[in-house]
Amino acid sequence: MLQERIEGKWLDAFRRVLALNGVGRGTRVSILAETQSRPVLVELSALACHDLGAEYHLITMPTPPQTAPVPVKSTGTSVAIARQRPVIEALKRVEVIVDVTVEGLIHAEEWPEIEEAGTRLLVICNEHPEILERTEPRAELGPKVRLGIEMLQAASEMRVVSAHGTDLTIDIRDAPCGGTPGFGTHPGAVAHWPGGLCLAFPGKGAVNGRIVMAPGDMNLTFKSYLSSPIDIVVEQDYVTAIRGEGLDAELFREYLAAWDDRDAYGLSHVGWGMNPGARWVSAALYDKRDMQATEFRAWAGNFLWSTGSNQYAGRFTLGHFDLPMRGCTITLDGETVVKEGVLQGDLAS
Repeated sequence: MLQERIEGKWLDAFRRVLALNGVGRGTRVSILAETQSRPVLVELSALACHDLGAEYHLITMPTPPQTAPVPVKSTGTSVAIARQRPVIEALKRVEVIVDVTVEGLIHAEEWPEIEEAGTRLLVICNEHPEILERTEPRAELGPKVRLGIEMLQAASEMRVVSAHGTDLTIDIRDAPCGGTPGFGTHPGAVAHWPGGLCLAFPGKGAVNGRIVMAPGDMNLTFKSYLSSPIDIVVEQDYVTAIRGEGLDAELFREYLAAWDDRDAYGLSHVGWGMNPGARWVSAALYDKRDMQATEFRAWAGNFLWSTGSNQYAGRFTLGHFDLPMRGCTITLDGETVVKEGVLQGDLAS
């Protein structure tokens, strides 16, 4: 187990990342935590804000009681704000939220209102600082991620195929497209560390086809590699069949069914990873308690799809899977952006 204490090298990294996110002298910052947040991340965030001369404060919410039928992990759907109006109003009045809640605010119910006020969000994922150090956002990744987002915005259709049988078609006309290199400075910007993603949030009825997850692909909610295939049918945005005789398919079926919520079966976002510092092999080297596994959303050349909340399709649920896959080919209107798990053209590192 890794030790969790302040290290000078980690404080240096936090200063650099906050500066990339526009935090400097006089920047109004809220560090949003909860009682179950990783203390070292709260401390590093506060020290970095101090060193950069920010006007910062700390809001610590009580971690809410568990209401879900199964454990909630790696969702990006924090419920720590608990719809408390004073907290929402306070967060609307700062320039930057440094989010060190356990799950993060990306899909939280309160975020759209806060975002509309122009507040920027930096989610520091609940990872051990050693993982954050290795996946630190770099300025040079910005133009590549921006290019990928522009390609998504210009396209009408994404198609994903693989040698294992994946054949998925996604209508991305008018789909909100985004992603982050791990930093952003415009009003309402959303960044997360680890970063390096290009994503689309398809609208209603936009996703159809088959996804075949193979051994070595990842289930981030479970923080584990698959050891047996899962064959998934998607119709009109919803997972309608989960086939497979191994334990991986059984666990996937049971976790989704436990929510007793159709929206848990809906697709959230689709895209690919861009971060050369994120490595598929890394999960073999850490205890589960040391990682939230968000690194694996971002490794360069993956196909990332997820189930659960999609505010643009009117779905909100605590049930959420992030599911990065290896070896897929992704095309946008017939142009290949990822070929068998390798970024192509100007997207390549």
